[in-house]
Amino acid sequence: MSTAKSEFGKEGEVAACNYLSRKGYSILGRNVWEKFGEVDIVAKDRKGTLVFVEVKSVSSNESGYTPEDQMSSAKIGKLRKTCEFLANKYPELLNEKRGWQIDSLCLTKIGKDFEIKHYENIA
Repeated sequence: MSTAKSEFGKEGEVAACNYLSRKGYSILGRNVWEKFGEVDIVAKDRKGTLVFVEVKSVSSNESGYTPEDQMSSAKIGKLRKTCEFLANKYPELLNEKRGWQIDSLCLTKIGKDFEIKHYENIA
């Protein structure tokens, strides 16, 4: 059973995938779970870098609360551990010259659209 919050999160992830696709990224997977946690999007950028993407979405009517507020150092540490595990588990996805990185997409819904801020290589 999905909740309004989970549906909003899915909507944000779809918008994030569309944004990345427009930027030339290839989406390899969504909601990838491993024993340490989950990665929202796994993609490759135009240069071949493997990119693990954390998506955070809020509605503009949530006063004073930004998607960036959801990215604590503990959350980033757990995400890094999960990404390291995945990079080691699937070495065939790595371009040996480009490696991998963790990005964050912070989405704020304004009306029917999302404002997207892309933070690269956050950890």
